Amino acid sequence: MSETNIEKLLGIISELRDPISGCAWTKSQTLDSLKPFVLEEAKEVHIAMKNRDFDNLKEELGDLLLQIVLQSKIAEENKKFAFDEVVDNLCKKLLRRHPYVFEEKKPHTIEDQKIAWERIKKTEKSK
Repeated sequence: MSETNIEKLLGIISELRDPISGCAWTKSQTLDSLKPFVLEEAKEVHIAMKNRDFDNLKEELGDLLLQIVLQSKIAEENKKFAFDEVVDNLCKKLLRRHPYVFEEKKPHTIEDQKIAWERIKKTEKSK
């Protein structure tokens, strides 16, 4: 069975963070040191979208994904959470917040979904 692209990416990040043979800069990064890069990459994604520059958007989305994967790896090293948990959490959230699609399976409007999303989000945040 061949490796998926995301598995390949996770492997590359693990090698870059390897304490012995990894990249000196990547190994030195912490969640705190990476804070500015998240905003920088998100801004670059926004600019590419605004310019409708799809080649650049593809690159900038990759850079933003790098931040997510790298920060998840650092969190895993610190026994906080792993990338798989980030993905699992997102999947569960999308399933919960789209009841018209996944639970009720009924026609709905954009407004119906906005109302449901906010109602569910408010309920989740109050717990």
